[in-house]
Amino acid sequence: MGKHNKYSPEFKIKCVKDVLKGKHSQEEVALKNGMTNTNIRRWIKNYQEHGEEYFYQEHRGGGGGNPYAALHRKKNLSKTERLELENLKLRIENERLKKGYTVEGVGANKEFVIFYDKNMKS
Repeated sequence: MGKHNKYSPEFKIKCVKDVLKGKHSQEEVALKNGMTNTNIRRWIKNYQEHGEEYFYQEHRGGGGGNPYAALHRKKNLSKTERLELENLKLRIENERLKKGYTVEGVGANKEFVIFYDKNMKS
């Protein structure tokens, strides 16, 4: 497998167990599968901290990401998905208003506008 390939959870767990049981070194597993030691090291760390179930969850770069992000890209939303997305947008807007700012514009023209109101608690 080459760079940027997605490895199955079963494959990752097998590689981790091979290293932890002493069957192969990190370097051997990486070399055998055409990947870097960094992959194996990260998988071992995640396995030790979170267990096998970690590999069966969806992870997107860094912190797991926004579970509703895919809804923005999906063309045909179900009624439930549309309501979930609308609910999320309203909660985000509510939090922004609590912090004293709003967003105007879209895309590259988006700007965060700070406002102060005499009626707001400070």
